[in-house]
Amino acid sequence: MAFQCQRDCYLQEFDTSVVSCCAAELKQEVNGKKETVKGFNVKLQDTILFPEGGGQPDDHGLIGDVPVLRVTRQGPDAVHFVTSPLEVSKDVHVKVDWERRFDHMQQHSGQHVITALADSMFGFKTTSWELGRQRGTIELDTPCVKPAQLQALEEVVNEKIRAHVPVTVQLLSIDDPGVEKVRSRGLPEDHAGPIRIIDIEGIDANMCCGTHVSNLSHLQVIKLLGTEKGKKNKTNLIFLVGNRVLKYAEKSYSTERSLVSLLKTGPDEHVEAVDKLQKSGKLLQKTNLSLLRDMAILIAQNFKNNPQRGNFFTLHKKEGDNEFMNIIANELTTEETLVFLTVGEEKGPGLFLLAGPSGQVAEMGPRVLEMLQGKGAGKNGRFQGKVNSLARRGEVEALLQQNCKHHTSEEK
Repeated sequence: MAFQCQRDCYLQEFDTSVVSCCAAELKQEVNGKKETVKGFNVKLQDTILFPEGGGQPDDHGLIGDVPVLRVTRQGPDAVHFVTSPLEVSKDVHVKVDWERRFDHMQQHSGQHVITALADSMFGFKTTSWELGRQRGTIELDTPCVKPAQLQALEEVVNEKIRAHVPVTVQLLSIDDPGVEKVRSRGLPEDHAGPIRIIDIEGIDANMCCGTHVSNLSHLQVIKLLGTEKGKKNKTNLIFLVGNRVLKYAEKSYSTERSLVSLLKTGPDEHVEAVDKLQKSGKLLQKTNLSLLRDMAILIAQNFKNNPQRGNFFTLHKKEGDNEFMNIIANELTTEETLVFLTVGEEKGPGLFLLAGPSGQVAEMGPRVLEMLQGKGAGKNGRFQGKVNSLARRGEVEALLQQNCKHHTSEEK
């Protein structure tokens, strides 16, 4: 059957009745974590809330004052997931989240136009598409799309929008000869009812279950942002339609004004200014690394020149890396001296290096790793790794000093 949302895509409110309501669970992702929500699956006599399908996400909305979190299709029925039970046979008022719905209508109809014209103009077949939260993607069966082709395609799709081309819906029986004449990637296995055809006059006729605009002028504008390399020698075409173009322009202008303030240059000089900053940053980083290496050598030499030096050397530095620590260890006579070095935040994550007599390092390395909550390994008198917290660094120093005294007394 065709739902009311498919018969009239512009209908925003609708009265119907509850056919069934049964306990159910919904698995969804919240802030990157998967959660299971307990609730109810509700079937209505008819619905204006579109169940996801044909590459189009589902609608959101209300049944009475109960939010609908998901709408899916099961054969001829639309199943609405809600968190509160609804009384069977009760009359209910359904309201669609119109901003979300109209956005989906614009993107989906826009995709049909782009797909049809990419095929008729250049022979690029669409193999799949995705209606993302921020932008849409069409997978084209071609290894590349030239910039001139992209520009020509964008110009023509917007000409069709300005021409006010009508979009109509036809419902055909599955054995109707007209079904064979339309573009289609096949029907789902559980399809039920008539075949729905979206006809964009003079441009495309396509089998589709989604919600669409009634005239291409309602798309407002289409922007082809560019292409990316796809899978299996295909190309992904990135696009925006209608209100998404306006939001993109608003966001881009806001970003532009922020960059003007930060870079102290006009928009046309932003790329050049950022390039200069990157080159300057790399030069400073190179200079800083050189200074750190020189500092590491001086620190080691200062320890070696100290007549009162013992057999244990320790140092913590906020700035540094593995190379900095290894330079110090290499400069010291590590077969005589136990060296414990750390870099990073004093009580936060960081790096460590334990170097010295092979026996001591092999004995103490795992204990250091455990105390600093880290991961690492060692061999040949070196043990190093990453740690989650340097908060117990003082305790590690005391343990290593005690170990050095123990080994000194044994040698005597």
